[in-house]
Amino acid sequence: MIIMSLDLTAIILTFNEEIHIERCIRSLKPVAQQVFLVDSYSTDRTIEIAQSLGAKVWQHEFINQAKQFQWALDTLPVETEWIMRLDADEYLLPELVDEIKGRLPMLTPDVSGVYLRCREIFLERWIKYGGRNSWRVLRIWRNNRGVMKERWMDEYITLISGNAITFKHTFCNHNLKSIGLWINKHNSYATREALEMLMRKYCPRDKEDDLFYTKRVNSAILKRFIKEKLYPSVPGFWGPCIYFFYRYVIRLGFLDGKEGLAYHFLQGFWYRFLVEVKVLEFDRMLQGLKKQNERVAKIKELSALTLK
Repeated sequence: MIIMSLDLTAIILTFNEEIHIERCIRSLKPVAQQVFLVDSYSTDRTIEIAQSLGAKVWQHEFINQAKQFQWALDTLPVETEWIMRLDADEYLLPELVDEIKGRLPMLTPDVSGVYLRCREIFLERWIKYGGRNSWRVLRIWRNNRGVMKERWMDEYITLISGNAITFKHTFCNHNLKSIGLWINKHNSYATREALEMLMRKYCPRDKEDDLFYTKRVNSAILKRFIKEKLYPSVPGFWGPCIYFFYRYVIRLGFLDGKEGLAYHFLQGFWYRFLVEVKVLEFDRMLQGLKKQNERVAKIKELSALTLK
């Protein structure tokens, strides 16, 4: 049977993803004309597996997700009309594959981007409650119509022009690695998010990046609004407590069972509490610096971000 792909290139960032990469690439085969990997010098079989499935691989030193993906957009020989971003531990469900194949070629020129809904799988259970089932992200956009907004954490694609629509069906975020590795990864995420919070405190923001100036309101923007405008106003360490209560009780996270309890506690309380502790630690490192430009330089040193 011949599988007809679309005028679409998928880009995946990888580092030691041999456990995930075959599943990810195979899910893209029915829709992607090309699959490109940007690998951060993996030491496992990631590259070997990807190339055996027809993917083209580039290697580039990793600084952060935003820089790595923007490098891909600036460097890779993408010739298709559409670009899609997918993480290595994600994959398209068959219903979404059918929807992409049926709807993407029919989109009018004024539509430049497509939001996709994400299904979170944790400990082999679909997390349906706690607000996770409404998560959607911009993952498909027209070539040269999207740029990566540079952030140390929660990087995102923003459209240069045109409108965006949302498809009905979902892709899965389903990490198969151990809880120990999940915790190590989120410890690293907590460091990045703490630095991002300090940059918001000490560094001026571009007007376009201010949430009050955005014209596109969606779940991702709402999430950022809560994290950047409301959450920091909660005193002390009450923020993680309130957030966990909101997710687990108000948003019915308890209906996700024991796997849901583990997920909502670790991701909704432990992770947020860890971010608060790291903010406290890093902020103390900045207290001895008298001038704002010295604080900005220190944050720049810690984060490796190009700050404006």
